[in-house]
Amino acid sequence: MTVQSNGVHKSSALPWVQKLSKDHDLVLKTFRLLIADLCQQFNGGHPGGAIGMAAIGVSLWKYVMRYAPHTPDFFNRDRFVLSNGHTCLFQYSFLHLTGYKAMTLDQLKSYHSDRVDALCPGHPEIEHEGIEVTTGPLGQGIANAVGLAMATKNLAATYNRPGYDVVNNHTWCVIGDACLQEGVGLEAISLAGHFRLNNLTVIYDNNQITCDGSVDLTNTEDVNAKMRACGWEVIDVEDGCFDIEGIVRALEQGRSSREKPTFINVRTVIGLDSSVAGTAVAHGAAFGIKSVADLKALYGFNPDGHFVIGETVRQFFEELPTRGEQWVQEWNQLVGDYTAKYPELGAEFQARVRGELPANWQSYIPTNFPEKATASRASSGLVFNPIANNINNFMVGTADLSPSVNMIWLGKVDFQHPNLRTNCNINGNYSGRYIHWGVREHAMAAVSNGLAAYAPNTIIPVTSSFFMFYLYAAPAVRMGALQHLQIIHVATHDSIGMGEDGPTHQPIELAALYRAMPNILYIRPGDSEETAGAWIAAINAKKTPSIISTSRHALPQLTQSRRDGVARGAYVLSEDESATLTILGVGAELSFALEVAAKLKAEKGIVARVVSFPCQRLFEQQKLDYKRDTLRRHRGIPAIVIEPYAPNGWERYADAGVCIRRFGYSLPGKAAYKFFGYEIDVLTSKIAGYLDQVRSDEYLRGEFVEL
Repeated sequence: MTVQSNGVHKSSALPWVQKLSKDHDLVLKTFRLLIADLCQQFNGGHPGGAIGMAAIGVSLWKYVMRYAPHTPDFFNRDRFVLSNGHTCLFQYSFLHLTGYKAMTLDQLKSYHSDRVDALCPGHPEIEHEGIEVTTGPLGQGIANAVGLAMATKNLAATYNRPGYDVVNNHTWCVIGDACLQEGVGLEAISLAGHFRLNNLTVIYDNNQITCDGSVDLTNTEDVNAKMRACGWEVIDVEDGCFDIEGIVRALEQGRSSREKPTFINVRTVIGLDSSVAGTAVAHGAAFGIKSVADLKALYGFNPDGHFVIGETVRQFFEELPTRGEQWVQEWNQLVGDYTAKYPELGAEFQARVRGELPANWQSYIPTNFPEKATASRASSGLVFNPIANNINNFMVGTADLSPSVNMIWLGKVDFQHPNLRTNCNINGNYSGRYIHWGVREHAMAAVSNGLAAYAPNTIIPVTSSFFMFYLYAAPAVRMGALQHLQIIHVATHDSIGMGEDGPTHQPIELAALYRAMPNILYIRPGDSEETAGAWIAAINAKKTPSIISTSRHALPQLTQSRRDGVARGAYVLSEDESATLTILGVGAELSFALEVAAKLKAEKGIVARVVSFPCQRLFEQQKLDYKRDTLRRHRGIPAIVIEPYAPNGWERYADAGVCIRRFGYSLPGKAAYKFFGYEIDVLTSKIAGYLDQVRSDEYLRGEFVEL
């Protein structure tokens, strides 16, 4: 056996592996046949990759990875991410074999069934024991793994003390050929090399097959050279289907790396020993009844037997829960001794483990703001920077827009490798909580999902960029929402008021996407007080990501605005019982609603009430009586929304809208508002004209009208 590391061959001597090597052949065959049976049972699934990776799994779960099957949420466990999530049976089967209580054989057999209580969905999902993150879209998992490794580095640098390494776990990630093609994966790989995350090991299941055929159909690059260029240690394992000893040595070398993340290039054969071995057919289809029976006969098993896991194989894995519980007990004792020696630090650490914020966190939010007109992106900094400065739970970063997003607090320390020295003299260490993501919006959000997934609410990531660039980040933002992870995305420059950068930067349609996306709070505050309310709502949303959407340009500060109103999604800003119209103001255009209401009354005798509407999803969570009382549509009073976005969705709350159905225009902010008709005189005229047409039955109630 040889393992090649950067061109150097090393022999191995792993007695604890060699002692059990007599059982390896039987364990590998049993595992591969189990995968074949699980896919054949319902004639579907992805057998090929899982079968080819069998030796990788034995090496990890039996010999190298530190985890506790009976305490799956053990805080200092190694994290494992299956980035090529379609091979989920690989993970599910090892969860069963190693003793995770929930993953019974009956549950394992639920793969591709119609059981609604199945623990074996078509891709790994975070809700289930032993699954760290939900991986489906390729490339997301490797990015999540980078976040998990960053979380370990930050917590270790913050809390470890000599002799008390209360956080020292390793992150393992299996990827396939496709993860190395996805842009988000490459962004994350570049970051991990830059940050020198030596606590991260990526295992590349190199079977050279994707859905369409062999990898050389689309990729002929030197992967190892690319990884070295990105700052990774590279190890080759030539016989990845059988050489457990070689894989274990490579994994241990990855764990012991001192300076770099490790990339282990493991050559495997997809669908090994099946009739379609080494071909794309093995990727995503059951092998067929005859082929599975032939494979069993080839391995010396009964062709008529199914889901056979013999006593020898059971015994091979049976010690693992006991071993895991010993690690749990040792860690608990370590944390106890640590807390006794460092009481204040220990109490803070244990609160972090429980995902708790200091009880007084809201006291850091200003209760008064400057009366002068203020961009809500600046208001956002006024609200959040004192919180970030005083509370370690928040890791904050930006996609190369620090001067624009206002997320830097006085005295912040950057998250960087401590030996890095940049030409711009912006340096830091792993205890730093300000992350320079570079121009990598997609990876910023995907890696942040990993930071959030390390343990519930132990780390609350805060990302920031222009709102338009959250379209680049959208797939990862969606994955965070799907996983119920608390991440706060700070989106600035959120309207046509951002000005001269033009239609490429003016997010006309993006709010509709995020308002429609399940389990996410899209919040547009209208001034500093509402911005405070947006942050309070986002920080209180423990199982929901949020987008706080703010302006580039200065906004009037409104005496009627309320932070507690934001928590209800919409609230009455200006009331009048004689009103015949409700105007809905949103975000940067909230002041327009108040000005139009005043002009309608002064010039046309039309009495309008004004409702601030910063968050549709929070409004939907309110009781029906509150929603009716806020909008008053049940009384026959029409509602009109003012927002320079696509109108989609507002028909649920309004009868008409002054919205935009085209892309923006490259003009200074005030000129852009004028160009699109967002001037008080024009808005007043449009709304008055709508009311005239309603009275003449030209517009019917219930028909949403775009003004």
